[in-house]
Amino acid sequence: MPTLINRPTVVEAEGNLPMMVEEYVGRVTSDTSAVSIARVLSPAGRVETVKTPEYDEYSVVLMGTLRVETRDGAVDARTGQAVIVRKGKWVRYSTPELSEYIAVCLPAFTPRLMHRGRE
Repeated sequence: MPTLINRPTVVEAEGNLPMMVEEYVGRVTSDTSAVSIARVLSPAGRVETVKTPEYDEYSVVLMGTLRVETRDGAVDARTGQAVIVRKGKWVRYSTPELSEYIAVCLPAFTPRLMHRGRE
């Protein structure tokens, strides 16, 4: 039998401005550890705390711009584009304009695997 997710769970996120993260599939909403899928709505000027996660993160930009900075450089993923950040990479996400994107993490996101603030 398929599992229906009636509504996402809102997850808190660190950064200079609040943003809305709605987890549809993952450890919190569906007790799924293999993958997490979330919709993110982030305001203009938001900058996340740096992290070095133990998961691959795939982001598909639905609206706006998602800036992704790593030690190797930065890219701006715009509406209709996607960006991949591999696990173990130092990364900082920001949104220079109001942006909406889908974030997929393998394995599923958990704060324990995120490692925030590691410069």
